[in-house]
Amino acid sequence: MNWNDKKVLVTGGASFIGSHLSEQLVRLGAKVRVAENFSSGERKHLENIDCETLEGDLLDPSFCDQATIGVEVVFHLAADHGGRGYIDSHPVECSTNMILDGQVFRHAHKNGAEKIIFASSGCVYPTSAQMDVTKEVFLHEDMVTPPYEADDLYGWAKLMAELSLKAYHQQKGVHTASCRYFTVYGPRCTENHAVMAMIARGYLKLDPFEVWGDGEQIRNWTYVDDIVSGTIAAAENIQDGTSINLGTMERIKVKDCAHQVIDTLNPGATIKLLTDKPTGPLNRVASNALAEELLDWTPRTNFAEGLQKTIDWYVESKTTEQARSDLTRKLVGR
Repeated sequence: MNWNDKKVLVTGGASFIGSHLSEQLVRLGAKVRVAENFSSGERKHLENIDCETLEGDLLDPSFCDQATIGVEVVFHLAADHGGRGYIDSHPVECSTNMILDGQVFRHAHKNGAEKIIFASSGCVYPTSAQMDVTKEVFLHEDMVTPPYEADDLYGWAKLMAELSLKAYHQQKGVHTASCRYFTVYGPRCTENHAVMAMIARGYLKLDPFEVWGDGEQIRNWTYVDDIVSGTIAAAENIQDGTSINLGTMERIKVKDCAHQVIDTLNPGATIKLLTDKPTGPLNRVASNALAEELLDWTPRTNFAEGLQKTIDWYVESKTTEQARSDLTRKLVGR
């Protein structure tokens, strides 16, 4: 796909991932419009991006219509979303994503968008397949089949959006794709995600260093630049509503991430395990075989390198007062 002068909408384009995506699309020559309510996205993320910004609530049909008029490609990233503490404690808010997604798809189709790319999640996978940390499990796209078993209301909303986009392609001929993001981190990410919360604790020299759960939980944290390149590759290569994983296949234990952060920011700190805190599935790691086959995509940033880049950004961009305030507020918020 030639992105030069392509008219593109990025919903949630001032958010962590959305701003990185908007930035890269502008570099590729696209004419980018960002639709934002700034509930979690930040204006400063757009300061150096040459894009049109529309401020409003996509749950408002008139604003959703305005945002989608005249665009050729829609990247739909806007969502009511936070970390595990937020997802577990705010199911009603997460359920509104079903309304939001359906409305964006409806107006995008009505206004003639050629393609819709959706930011889905590893939360669509069956939770029962992700609970045994003694097994080497890689989640394949074809595991998401009836009877479905998504992760909480947030996961169910993502799954319903994926199925809706497949229907839009089959019934209406719209080119669609869904990208299942796996545990994204990197610069501009907030403290409601596990890696960022641990970086904040290290930066604040907290001792004991608190870790949610027993530390044995396994994740495949994926650096934001890789997520952006995979999302654009999906837009260029998938048309039929296929859902595709974007994640590394590195199997990182939470406690090992904590040790890397401590060694870098707060040597000698002791880990305190908070086993009464929510952890979500215990063994969530993507297979990226399909992405390699269909998109010629594999992640380029390993976790050690990405973690150091993220730590460097955090230390450069935060004061201790900001870090302390953000950590306290965002562990169970947005």
